[in-house]
Amino acid sequence: MAGSVNKVILIGNLGRDPETRSFQNGGKVCNLRIATSESWRDKNSGERKERTEWHSVAIFSEPLVRVAEQYLKKGSKVYIEGQLETRKWQDQSGQDRYSTEIVLRPYRSELTMLDGRGEGGGGGGGGGNYGGGGGGYDDRQGNYGGSSGGGGGSSQGGYGGGSDLDDEIPF
Repeated sequence: MAGSVNKVILIGNLGRDPETRSFQNGGKVCNLRIATSESWRDKNSGERKERTEWHSVAIFSEPLVRVAEQYLKKGSKVYIEGQLETRKWQDQSGQDRYSTEIVLRPYRSELTMLDGRGEGGGGGGGGGNYGGGGGGYDDRQGNYGGSSGGGGGSSQGGYGGGSDLDDEIPF
C-alpha cells in the first residue's frame, strides 16, 4: 500500500445558513456546520438514545462556494467529501489554539444536495441539474450532476421519515 489517505465523507444537515467570507485576494471561503446523528436502543433499559455530532466544514473551491451560497440553507441535507485539516491560530489573549475541520478544496472534494432545491432559495442559474432527488457539483470532474438517472423525483426537501427525529435538534 502506497502513501496514506485523508478523506472524510459526511451525510448530514446544516445547523445554520452557510457563512461566506471574501479574502483580499478575491478568493472566498464558505463555512458550514453539519450535524450527523446516530440512534440506538439501550440494551438494559430499552430506551431510545441519540447522539448528534457537529462538524465544521470550510469550502475553498469557488464552484462549491457558489453552490453553497445559492442553494444551501439551515436544515439542508448534504453529502460532502473533503479532507480533515487542523490549523493553528491565536485567540485574543495570544494563546495558541487548534481547530480541526473538514476542508473542501478544488479537485479533491464533492458537495451534493440530497434534498434538492425545492425548499432552497430562489431561482436556478447556470447549467446545473438541481431537480428533485438532489444535485451538486463534483469538483474532481468539474461538472454539475444530479442523482443517478437524471432529474425527476420528489422535490419534497428535508427529511421524509416519521417520528424518529428528536424534536430538540434545530432543523
